[in-house]
Amino acid sequence: MTGSRLARQGSRYLLTGGTAAVVDIGLFWAFTTAGMAIVTAALLSFLIATVVNYRLTSRHVFATPASLRGYAKFLAAAGLGLVLNVALTGLLAANTAMPPLLAKIIAVGIAFVANFLMNALVVFHTPAAQPPSDRPTR
Repeated sequence: MTGSRLARQGSRYLLTGGTAAVVDIGLFWAFTTAGMAIVTAALLSFLIATVVNYRLTSRHVFATPASLRGYAKFLAAAGLGLVLNVALTGLLAANTAMPPLLAKIIAVGIAFVANFLMNALVVFHTPAAQPPSDRPTR
């Protein structure tokens, strides 16, 4: 994978991930305003946002067809990104003098890059075509 291709995909991923974040936050607000419990609203909005993110990312970033297996891999990567985000936020806020909001912003940035790389290198990775052999066929 070339650096320029990765950069193009990264800029597209920023847009698809941003769209999914708006869906997540908007649905969370709508669900809690309607009286849904906070944890339930957070989980439901996150899961719906991952479907949106997967559909957009598979089509507009990696140009691959969506599938249930692909979504399962995407959701697993998103779960790892979520764990990284929460862990880094907690570690930075507890072990440095930085304000919690700054810790969260830094953690979101790191988790974003980690999620993109997991998607590019694992979830949507397609092996490069093998070059033809130089040996003549008999």
